Amino acid sequence: MLIRAGYKIRFEAEAPTPLMAMLSIHPSRNKDLVSPHRIVAGPDIPMYDYLDAFGNVCTRMTIPAGGLTLSCDFTVTDDGRPDPVDLDAQQHAVEDLPDEILIFLLGSRYCETDRLSETAWSLFGHVPSGWARVQAIVAFTHDHIEFGYHHARSTKTAWDAHQEQQGVCRDFAHLAITLCRCMNIPARYCTGYLGDIGIAPVDAPMDFSAWFDVYLGGRWHTFDARHNTPRIGRILMARGRDATDAALTTTFGRAQLVGFDVHTDAVEATA
Repeated sequence: MLIRAGYKIRFEAEAPTPLMAMLSIHPSRNKDLVSPHRIVAGPDIPMYDYLDAFGNVCTRMTIPAGGLTLSCDFTVTDDGRPDPVDLDAQQHAVEDLPDEILIFLLGSRYCETDRLSETAWSLFGHVPSGWARVQAIVAFTHDHIEFGYHHARSTKTAWDAHQEQQGVCRDFAHLAITLCRCMNIPARYCTGYLGDIGIAPVDAPMDFSAWFDVYLGGRWHTFDARHNTPRIGRILMARGRDATDAALTTTFGRAQLVGFDVHTDAVEATA
C-alpha cells in the first residue's frame, strides 16, 4: 500500500532564533520512499542535516525575525500489515544483553525507574516474562491513563502520568517504557506518523504519534500503549531513551508555535 504523509508547521519569532528539528523520516524508512522527502522552508533559509547518536536525522536552521513555515509532503510504500506479534519472544537475562542495549534499561529524563520500580514489581512480578509481561504492562498503561489533548504538558513524566492518570500518547509511552525498564526489559521511545488506517476514522485533528519498542528474543518489537492493539502504517521519524531524544522541534530562544497541521492517509496506487 501507499501512504501519503506530511505537515505544515508555523513558528513566529521577534528575533532570529536557532531551531533543531527532527521532522524527517528515520533513515530506516528511506528505502520505502516513492516520492522525494524534502523539508520546505518559507522564507527560504539555509539548513543542514546531521545524524545524532540514535541515528535520527536532525535539521539545523535559524527562524528569521518574523517567523518561519516548515512543510513537507511525501509518499512511502508500506506492507499494509499490522504490527507483528511474537507471543514466543523471550526476555533476556541482563547479563546476556548486548552492550549497546543496556542504555535502554536506565532511567532517563521522563522515565523515572527509581520511583516506579516497586510499583512495577508488585504489578507484574507474577506475570510470565517475555511477551506476556510486556503485553500486561501495555494493557495496564492503556487502562490506567485517560487520553486527552488538554492533558498535555511538556514537563509531565512517567511518574506524573501514573499519579494523575491522564495524558497524551507520549505519556502512555513514557509510563510503559518505565515499567518495562523496571522489569529489566529494554525499552525505547519512538515517534512518527500513524494515520487512521485500517480503523474507523477518528474525529480529532491528525497529530504525530508516540509508541515504543522493547528488546525481546534478540530484536526490537513495536508496542503501543495508547491504542493497545497492532496498527497499520507507522512511519518512524525518531527514537531514543524518551521524548528528550526525539523532540520533533527544539527552539533555542523565544518562538511561538502558531500553526500545526499533520496529514497521514492511505492512497490508491496509480499506473
